[in-house]
Amino acid sequence: MTSHDHDHDQEITFKDAMAGFPSGVTIVTTVDENGKWWGFTASSFCSVSVDPPLILVCLSVNAECHPVFRAAEHWVVHVIHSDQVDVAMRFATRGADKFAGEVFRSDHRGLPRLAGSSVTLDCTTHARYEGGDHTILVGEVSGCYRGTERPTVYTERSFHTLTAL
Repeated sequence: MTSHDHDHDQEITFKDAMAGFPSGVTIVTTVDENGKWWGFTASSFCSVSVDPPLILVCLSVNAECHPVFRAAEHWVVHVIHSDQVDVAMRFATRGADKFAGEVFRSDHRGLPRLAGSSVTLDCTTHARYEGGDHTILVGEVSGCYRGTERPTVYTERSFHTLTAL
């Protein structure tokens, strides 16, 4: 491949390039030392290791909940489906009443759990890394649960439902 092979490609920004990469959508939740629930929406999520079972999720350092997750030892990752897009949008909105409605319940550790997610992962903090304007949270997974709905995908700045080819 020569440098001229890109001559017909349109140059775009990094953000636009990343918007073209499909990813799942997660809602990550925790509880602070006072019992207050916190959470955020993340599409930067992936598996890291099978042994031990590790995942990572990225959180903006400017997020209102960043200090809470910076200290949290336990959190829950919920992979959402199409009926939960409105909840994901709420969790992505600064200042929104994220836990409005009756869709979250407290689990045995007091953490907020979103009922019926495609996949739910119970995590304990394994490591935290600085990554530019985000903190990379690495969690060791202690429990995995599967719902009945297929996950929603986010790409080109909108949500999509997967269909088999």
